[in-house]
Amino acid sequence: MKNIFKYIAYVFIILLILSAITALVQSPLTGSPPKSISLSNLVNNINRAEVETILISGNNLEITYTDSSRAQARKEDGVGLSESLANLEVNPAQLSQVDIRVKDEDTLDLFVQNILPILLPFAFVLLIFWFMFRQSRQGAGQALSFGRSKARLANMADDTKKKVTFKDVAGLEEVKEEVTEIVEFLKNPRKFHRLGARIPRGVLLIGPPGTGKTLLAKATANEAGVPFFYVSGSEFVEMFVGVGASRVSNMFETAKKTAPAIIFIDEIDAVGRHRGAGLGGGHDEREQTLNQILVEMDGFSTNDTVIVIAATNRPDILDPALLRPGRFDRRVTLDAPSIDDREKILEIHAVGKPMEEGIHLRKVAERTPGFSGADLANLVNEAAILAARKDQTKISQDNLFEAIEKVMLGPERRSRAFSEQEKKITAYHEAGHALVAASLPHTDPVHKVSIISRGRAGGYTLKVPSQDKNLRSKSEFEAELAVLLGGYAAEKITFDELTTGASNDLQVASDIARRMVAQYGMSPMGPVAFNNSDSSVFLGKEFGNSKNYSEGVAMEIDTEIKTLIAQALKKAKEIIEEKKATLEKIAQALLEKEVLEQKEFYALI
Repeated sequence: MKNIFKYIAYVFIILLILSAITALVQSPLTGSPPKSISLSNLVNNINRAEVETILISGNNLEITYTDSSRAQARKEDGVGLSESLANLEVNPAQLSQVDIRVKDEDTLDLFVQNILPILLPFAFVLLIFWFMFRQSRQGAGQALSFGRSKARLANMADDTKKKVTFKDVAGLEEVKEEVTEIVEFLKNPRKFHRLGARIPRGVLLIGPPGTGKTLLAKATANEAGVPFFYVSGSEFVEMFVGVGASRVSNMFETAKKTAPAIIFIDEIDAVGRHRGAGLGGGHDEREQTLNQILVEMDGFSTNDTVIVIAATNRPDILDPALLRPGRFDRRVTLDAPSIDDREKILEIHAVGKPMEEGIHLRKVAERTPGFSGADLANLVNEAAILAARKDQTKISQDNLFEAIEKVMLGPERRSRAFSEQEKKITAYHEAGHALVAASLPHTDPVHKVSIISRGRAGGYTLKVPSQDKNLRSKSEFEAELAVLLGGYAAEKITFDELTTGASNDLQVASDIARRMVAQYGMSPMGPVAFNNSDSSVFLGKEFGNSKNYSEGVAMEIDTEIKTLIAQALKKAKEIIEEKKATLEKIAQALLEKEVLEQKEFYALI
């Protein structure tokens, strides 16, 4: 309706413009309009020899007098001017002295005055009918294409952009080997068929966000040399039941026509969730879509030349039928990159960015354990932004180190006002963390201590492991608890008062202690995991689930958690009491400099 009103408004505007043109043609703007006189007055003027010329334009008369004045008159329809003047007893001798001319009829005037008023209504009606027909045709097209797949075909021939290949994916060697094998299978199937090998129908990429699942799919699209269709799992789901299933069917039909081909489904957990939770019934749209994917991947009409690559960071909620061999034959896990992989990723993202000579990306990789590929890309970008903000021509090592803290904690908030007492409490709090961390074995080295606010933290102590760790021991957890409670203990001993500054430390320490008792078996309660049951996948992991242990066991768990926290606090207090002078030196240095780098800190202790 809005479009109809818009077109009607356009038509009216056109009519107004044409009306204005007509008015201008009929009465051009040439000063004041001439006076109108009757034919009787015109005869009198002619008889007195006052008229010089008469210009006849249809029934209109334009009169010019001997004194150059002008007037206009109108003759009778269907009667000649001479006859009309003779009937009014004009003097023939005087009339013969008047220059009488006939003006040719202008085609534009004829069109505007006579033909256009007839054509415009017809044109208006035709325009309305054309618009209605166009809208109905679009609606019919949309109805027919409603069930079509939204999968896009990757443009392999586009040379305007830099193509992502396997060389641009650092690390993930085993994963690239699995995917490269699929690509090779499509390019040279005889190599595998002669040994009786069957092409895998599906590869499931599993990994946390930012580990490179979609990036690997882009590289596969450019390396494959076969049609590559990509779609998001959420694009199958609609408010109407059956549309998702129709789109899945249409997508596979399109891929089969161009086979061999690869289909990439990103975030497949949007449609591949576990069935049978009793929510939504058997006609749930997501369930219908999943059923169609199962049939297309391994049903009666399965095509071996169409391979499905899917990505998810939630493999625990996928339906078992989707994960069985014959559908997703391979499940490839992408972990957070190791220190060597992080260095290679940083080198890739540093290409094209001006770096100062002597930059050690290895040191940056050492300070970024747990960073994903996306985090590292963001880190290099933030370093470039920081360098531009300082009007530097090249990115320095300090820019990269500062970018690490910005990515982890947020930007510096130097404008955040602290009173002198609050600043002092923060200095002793962070000094307590750092001193306990430096005094205990099984802790990570301290790289930086700061009382400058970043993000939501009033201050921070940056500890970075010297090497990647895949396993954590009980001793390391106990040392970590003591370090977390070091700030709490320093505040208590120094000021004999507690503040809210330790709230996050207490929360993290309590979570570690609970996992030690209930998940890792690191307590006198023995090697038993007291986790909640994991039956519901639609309502969340812990929502509405009952505990699989009694209230008595819950009390024991709480007691063991309190014991671990108390032991850690005792250890932290002992260290701070024993090294109180060192605590004072660290705190005073922080109050003076606000930031202590690794060398400065270890020189103090």
